[in-house]
Amino acid sequence: MQRTGIFVGSFDPFTTGHYAIVSRALPLFDRIVIGVGFNERKKYMYSAQTRVKNIAQIYADEPKVEVKEYSDLTVDFARREGAGFIIKGVRSIKDFEYEREQADINRKIGGIETILLYAEPQYESVSSSMVRELIHFGKDAAEFLPAPEQGRQTEIAEP
Repeated sequence: MQRTGIFVGSFDPFTTGHYAIVSRALPLFDRIVIGVGFNERKKYMYSAQTRVKNIAQIYADEPKVEVKEYSDLTVDFARREGAGFIIKGVRSIKDFEYEREQADINRKIGGIETILLYAEPQYESVSSSMVRELIHFGKDAAEFLPAPEQGRQTEIAEP
């Protein structure tokens, strides 16, 4: 039986921290589906299609990784993908408390287990919102983006 995990988020943009979590999760799973979340009530810097395309390019040579957009509950996305696990990265106590609550709910309503991977020290301060802020103010954010993403800092999607 294939062991599938989903790694979900808005990934606006996908950072070196996200990349590190997927890299560490790869040996644990036969298949990882990166779920790029879209919520019509939320404003994004990059369109969902751009985020999916950019992340897919990062993993073009990794057959165990697929990238898909989703806009429903994470447990429903997991079910559709045949995933038994949700992969989450944790940078801080605040992240841990939030993810623990989400894990409890996802287990209760969907029977899905959550695997928490703690961020390596060099990624604890890396966040998509921090990268967006740097880009907004014209600063170089390349060190916080996986190599294929670095040249795309200014590809802002239309609203």
